Amino acid sequence: MFADGKLLYKTIETTRLGEGLAVTGEINDEACERTAQAVKNFVFRAREEGAERVYPFATAAVRSAKNRSKFLERVAALCGLEVDVVSGEREADLGIMGALGKSDGGIIDVGGASTEATFRRGGVRVYSKSVDIGTVRLLDLAGRDEDRLLSVIDKYLESYPDFDASDLKVCNIGGTGTQIAAVKHGLKTYDASIIDGTELSRKEIFGMGERLLKMTVEEVKRVSGMEERRADVIGGGCLLLARVMDKFSISSLTVSESDNLEGYVMMKEGRL
Repeated sequence: MFADGKLLYKTIETTRLGEGLAVTGEINDEACERTAQAVKNFVFRAREEGAERVYPFATAAVRSAKNRSKFLERVAALCGLEVDVVSGEREADLGIMGALGKSDGGIIDVGGASTEATFRRGGVRVYSKSVDIGTVRLLDLAGRDEDRLLSVIDKYLESYPDFDASDLKVCNIGGTGTQIAAVKHGLKTYDASIIDGTELSRKEIFGMGERLLKMTVEEVKRVSGMEERRADVIGGGCLLLARVMDKFSISSLTVSESDNLEGYVMMKEGRL
């Protein structure tokens, strides 16, 4: 929720729209309905709180689904809004604008269905690539087996052209990084002010992934700072994030609470 260009608060609901997408290529009925209902609830809440404009947009799960029109039509039927399906490159641009504004640096965004990497030098975007692998797709393709996960990750990451980002400040945006930070801090109650700015090294990210994958999902749920709905995917997400860092020669990164949500509002309000 924004007012006069300033963020008032941010609320997130994890619905796993891309559940099963890697296997079938389609959004399943249950994921479609629970996500559309979540969108409706957010829209109604925004209107009740006086929002003059509501901007719904969708990313990898929707843009890659063969039956994406079903989801878009369901959202329109529930709340009367048209969802903007953004491209992978646009998603990456929105993420770097939300996290860094106009400053040089980069972002890595590990989502449920895709992972984006974008880097900027001298005020110019010098690299931007979206790859169709994320935490939910990883779970569908490889479960929670470390060897299988790494095999799938490395296969998909071959799509990233080589790039050395070791000289840049790189932020991690999205739920994977914030979840890792919450576990690092052992937060019993999520606190964005603590999460934002957390430094994560490649070593601790990969190590956390290895530890979590040795636990059962029920054991992971009991880890301090863990959001239960991410317990089955976070281990693979750690490995994915660490491998992406390897790809770009990044030894550590900074978790940012500001991401493509802020970037999208900036674009729609003409502030990019």
